[in-house]
Amino acid sequence: MKKEYPNEPIEITDATFDEIVKKYLLIIIDCWAPWCMPCRMLGPVIDSLAKKYAGKIVFGKMNVDENQSIPQKYDVSSIPNMLIFKKGKMIDRIIGALPENAIESKIKQYL
Repeated sequence: MKKEYPNEPIEITDATFDEIVKKYLLIIIDCWAPWCMPCRMLGPVIDSLAKKYAGKIVFGKMNVDENQSIPQKYDVSSIPNMLIFKKGKMIDRIIGALPENAIESKIKQYL
């Protein structure tokens, strides 16, 4: 895995979760599923934010159909559900397919 902050969302699995969350100061994990239409609508927004905040915030994507233990651990009962981690600890979440400016105003407070 690369050391620098990626400018696109990285794939996160149950197996890689702990390592990735500890590696980056601030990471937002989009818990989603391919069949979820709001999740699919949120995809381009996450891509855009990953480019805009490259070097400051890392964005990850976790498919909840393929990875169930981490979403269960963090009480992900509806998707899309973005888990916000800072210094390895979950500090907040954003639920729903919000517009980019709404997500951006929420995440700016953690920079």
